[in-house]
Amino acid sequence: MPTDDIHQDDSVLELADKLAQVDTHHQRTDEEYAQAQLTIRAIVTSKEAGVIIGKAGQNVADLRDRTGVRAGVSKVVPGVHDRVLTITGSLRNIAEAYGLVADGLVKGAPQMGMGGIVANPNTHPIRLLVSHNQMGTIIGRQGAKIKQIQDGSGVRMVAQKEMLPQSTERIVEVQGGPEGVQKAVWEIGKCLVDDEQRGLGTVLYSPAVRVQGAPPVNGTLPPRNFNRTGNGADFTTPSFPRREERPAPVAADGEDIQTQNISIPADMVGCIIGRGGSKISEIRKSSGARISIAKAPHDETGERMFTITGGSSANEKALYLLYENLEAEKMRRSENADAA
Repeated sequence: MPTDDIHQDDSVLELADKLAQVDTHHQRTDEEYAQAQLTIRAIVTSKEAGVIIGKAGQNVADLRDRTGVRAGVSKVVPGVHDRVLTITGSLRNIAEAYGLVADGLVKGAPQMGMGGIVANPNTHPIRLLVSHNQMGTIIGRQGAKIKQIQDGSGVRMVAQKEMLPQSTERIVEVQGGPEGVQKAVWEIGKCLVDDEQRGLGTVLYSPAVRVQGAPPVNGTLPPRNFNRTGNGADFTTPSFPRREERPAPVAADGEDIQTQNISIPADMVGCIIGRGGSKISEIRKSSGARISIAKAPHDETGERMFTITGGSSANEKALYLLYENLEAEKMRRSENADAA
């Protein structure tokens, strides 16, 4: 998968320039950052997952006890080597937890280089998942913020250019020792806290799409995780129970009505809508969900907000079809670029 040095991502830097102009009168203190609640996820290999979990789950249980976070690794998907580590809690505790994870991986899953020799014996890469919409604030104006994070923590950071399949998340790889990883996650987390509004509507990556990326068969869809609250949690039980002050609206199939907002890159909106609205009409018809599209960009990035309303299964199918169209368009553009 293609990667790029952070400072070369021009589109994100343009966003960062805009973000740099945002009012900063309400600067948080370190203690406010430390207590901020959020979720930070990372992709791990099957081997890394085994080290993190430990025998009979002992390592991940110790991680929870030592740091006070909620931590878990997604289930194994047959034929897929990726799993997702999800850590939820206060930023201070999350940073500490990732430092401990890095320490465990350095000792338990060393990187092997040429000839079976351990490469960089005191470091291990941590592949964090970050919303595409929040990448700008991590990079900073002209790459200043990312340079500050790297210089302050001693790590190297590289971002993958493309969003992961059927999601709006990208990988930021943090390469360094345990202490450096902890410092870097702390600084990255501060950026995410400051830019939490852009995290709303993030479509979370699921390893299941690696084997279930084909069109639905017999009406079944791959399991998907959607960030409905902005905290990014994808545990099987809700991070925070929803208060039911009044009966929720119900769809025709008996499911509660849900609303989800996602941002679509400006240059992709046309391929989603189709000529004369043909594609979006087909998605509405096939999914049964209502889909409204903002007439104007919702901020300086030029991205347009798509609002999806319906039962959970209808919304899930609508989002699946939307991202299927996006993936097809990305593939088409890639093939055209290769042919040029």
